[in-house]
Amino acid sequence: MARGFVLLLFFVLNGANGSHIVGGRDAAPHSRPYMASLQVQGQHICGGSLVREDFVLTAAHCETPTPYIVVLGADSLTSNEPTKQQFTAVRSIPHPKYDGHANDIMLLKLNGSAQLTEAVQLASLSTGRLKAVSECITVGWGDIGDNKTLASVLQEVNVTTLSQQTCRRRWGRVPISNTMVCGVGKKELQGFCSGDSGGPLVCDGAAAGIVSFSGLRCGDPVTPDVYTRISCFKRWIAQVLNSK
Repeated sequence: MARGFVLLLFFVLNGANGSHIVGGRDAAPHSRPYMASLQVQGQHICGGSLVREDFVLTAAHCETPTPYIVVLGADSLTSNEPTKQQFTAVRSIPHPKYDGHANDIMLLKLNGSAQLTEAVQLASLSTGRLKAVSECITVGWGDIGDNKTLASVLQEVNVTTLSQQTCRRRWGRVPISNTMVCGVGKKELQGFCSGDSGGPLVCDGAAAGIVSFSGLRCGDPVTPDVYTRISCFKRWIAQVLNSK
């Protein structure tokens, strides 16, 4: 089994240890107001982005049998911040062609509508294709040391996207499709890790990707981080939002 599939399976079976950011930094408090924390029994499992007052965009591999509690407006997940808003995800809508690897995208319907404030805002979604090499940022509350150390506050890390040719060459037998985008940190062992799954890759102020899978070591450029390319699913996203 390819390393990417091993890590993806690990994320699914070990919920609380989804993908995390290593080698990053604290985000400025509430500077990413679209960020959502998806939690089960008070434990952060995955990230997501608020795309409508009652919908969060995340990864299909984050789907769980237990409904998520969705926390918005957070910087620290442990502090009692007055900016926080909490909802229950009443429906999970993974892409119908998600196969455990490709089409790793899902929408969560909330049981209410978020109140938009300075700390809670909708994410802008990228509608065009990225340049082969783009400077972006990945955001999340995941593992900060590839050792099950969860972040105390929201983290972010600079990411450079790679050409499809480069990504396919590095991943070898693992199929990298045009609906995916790959990225690496500027330093070795810098990128997302468990707990960051479902969070956004932000390029030019818009969410361009969704944290999907990587190799056995977090942030290892030998097996670049792989994101779902949001622009390839804009029609599906619109269809779901317009039907609910």
